[in-house]
Amino acid sequence: MQIHPDSEPRNCARNALEKQSKHLAKTDLAYWRRRIFKQPNSPNWFAEISARGVRRKLSLETPNKENATLVARDIYQLARVVGWDAVEAKYRSRQTQARSNLTVGQFFALAESVASVKSSTFRGYVKALRKIVSDCFGLDTGKSKCGPQSGNRQWLERVHAVKLEQLSPQKVQAWKRAFLAKARPDPVSQRSAKVTVNTCLRQARSLFSNKIFRHLQGVTLPDPVPFSQIEFEPRQSLKYRATFDVQTLIAKAREQLAESDPEAFKVFLLAIMVGLRRKEIDLLEWTSFLWDLGVVRIQSTEHFEAKTEDSLADVAVEGELLELFRGYRARATNVFVIESNDEPRPGANYPFYRCLKVFDRLISWLRENGLVSKKPLHTLRKEFGSRVNELYGIHAASRALRHSSVTVTDQYYTDGRRRAVPGFGALLAPASNVVPLVAKEGTG
Repeated sequence: MQIHPDSEPRNCARNALEKQSKHLAKTDLAYWRRRIFKQPNSPNWFAEISARGVRRKLSLETPNKENATLVARDIYQLARVVGWDAVEAKYRSRQTQARSNLTVGQFFALAESVASVKSSTFRGYVKALRKIVSDCFGLDTGKSKCGPQSGNRQWLERVHAVKLEQLSPQKVQAWKRAFLAKARPDPVSQRSAKVTVNTCLRQARSLFSNKIFRHLQGVTLPDPVPFSQIEFEPRQSLKYRATFDVQTLIAKAREQLAESDPEAFKVFLLAIMVGLRRKEIDLLEWTSFLWDLGVVRIQSTEHFEAKTEDSLADVAVEGELLELFRGYRARATNVFVIESNDEPRPGANYPFYRCLKVFDRLISWLRENGLVSKKPLHTLRKEFGSRVNELYGIHAASRALRHSSVTVTDQYYTDGRRRAVPGFGALLAPASNVVPLVAKEGTG
């Protein structure tokens, strides 16, 4: 049981509830039903209870409101009749016993049974929490056959056996500081580490959200949760900045890939000129080309599920690109735009791409031609968005990229290439202290 000093001011809503419950006896469940409340970053209900001249705020150790109401009344009656020492003895003992049985692995199973997110999203949450638990308790031996990189069963068993109660906010905070300390001291490495640690914390924390906790009836959960009061690093700017000349790159791709590796060339075009994501390209079917309308329709199919509902939309395609793909369509051997010997695996519990070999070939080519980012293929999509933004504005770019909000487009996908200047330069007299350029001898 967590008992807190009565130091926080109560808000207006709580004051209103107190007024409504004043006429009720404290032995009445209705009284406590109106008095219990939620705290940030906690799945459980809380109550402020006064007895024998002592007022305490405490967790009722349950996310179920009716159960919390019963506990609040019982605590009040026990404190009033016997005293606060009896309350602490009874409820601390019960809490310790209940929490001691919940492991990280059991928590994963419980959360997965009630989570309403996509399986791929949930796997990301689990992966992040495993990473934090493994680092906090030194479970990665550093041996490739027994560590997280290999997905080794021994490592998984060690992580899943950790008691969830042991993962305290203090341990998570220590992990964050240690993770950042391992990064090289140069600004680029520090920025990368901050982005990574924020992403990992955000994903792992999602497992402890009220969207999951409210469905875990009768389960005693850590309080406070491991990620309560953990501060994120300041958000690092991830705004896209172009590092290559796109027209030159397209010309090189046409010259070097069109004949020698047509599948890689098709992937390149769909990323740079249509702005499709890797999974969308991997499972794109020829039926998505609406030739008469001049669009590629991103739609759900037997094998493809979109990232979000906003991703399901029509993307305008230039006529020259349509004609090129008409030729590819005439030579197609199956329903997918990108040819591959591998079949889709929609039920796989890990990221799988039927065109992985094609993607790898294109990524190698992109890196040889100046794209040094971690995700060269995704950089092509960002370049597509930046180009649309330059020509038609941020709203058109957001629609073409099929984002849920313009904010996402602005923060991550557009390079503002139109530089704003005040236009006062014409008012200046020609500078008198500038040394004129002199052509080098022999250059004419």
